[in-house]
Amino acid sequence: MKRFHPIALGTVIALATAPVYPLNVLAEENMDQTSKTEQSHPYVGMWVTEDGRIRHELLPNGRYDEARGPRESAYQGRYVVTGNHIDYWDDTGFTADGTFVSQDVLHHGGMIFYRRK
Repeated sequence: MKRFHPIALGTVIALATAPVYPLNVLAEENMDQTSKTEQSHPYVGMWVTEDGRIRHELLPNGRYDEARGPRESAYQGRYVVTGNHIDYWDDTGFTADGTFVSQDVLHHGGMIFYRRK
């Protein structure tokens, strides 16, 4: 019969019973806290694809509103900007991210957005 060391057994039990949080839950908690205040970054405003089909507005309150073609407010949710990185949490549960490659160019979801001035 194998004997387990009590400390090792306690560690195994503690690890087995520790809560496991999916990354999107942790990201959502971070976004919930950040979106309660005004965002402090230079990217607030309207972002559009070159053909104008997708319009993505980053609001100063940490929310975004995305239009697709004739469909206004096709997607809405929260966002957090950290440096030049943006994380999105759509109200339906969809998550996404992107990178601001300059003050006027955003790469997101395989698309390139340009700041509308």
